[in-house]
Amino acid sequence: MSRVDVRPIQRPELEGLLPLIADYQTFYGAEPDRERNRRYFSRFLHPSHVGLLLGAWVNEGLAGFATLYWFFSSTKAADSVLMNDLFVREDVRGAGIGRALIERAIDEARRRGAAHLEWYTGLDNLAAQRLYDSLPGAKRTSWHAYEIKTDD
Repeated sequence: MSRVDVRPIQRPELEGLLPLIADYQTFYGAEPDRERNRRYFSRFLHPSHVGLLLGAWVNEGLAGFATLYWFFSSTKAADSVLMNDLFVREDVRGAGIGRALIERAIDEARRRGAAHLEWYTGLDNLAAQRLYDSLPGAKRTSWHAYEIKTDD
């Protein structure tokens, strides 16, 4: 595997990212919509007041992405960063690309002075959990996630 180059995704690169976003959504059972994704994810292009899209390139090709959301922690009374999305193309998984994206996300959280970086994964996503469990200092929390649909 060649060197992984992780950096913010620029506006001209958004179209190349959309297929990976669709693959990510499909992986989690969502129905991709290219135009909706273009509108939504374009607001995370650097510079943004709401978050940041990171891309991972290998051999000039986009191999993965992470979406960071800026949010606030009331318990820590500090800014925080949520890595809401982390996806690596199936054909290059296990080559360190996910780890490189996480390391860059940690660097970005530190650069922003955030109290912490947090993320979630599906209970059945064991491959992702193996990566997350191997990260120095990362710990699984005991919180349960709940949601209610409000767009009906």
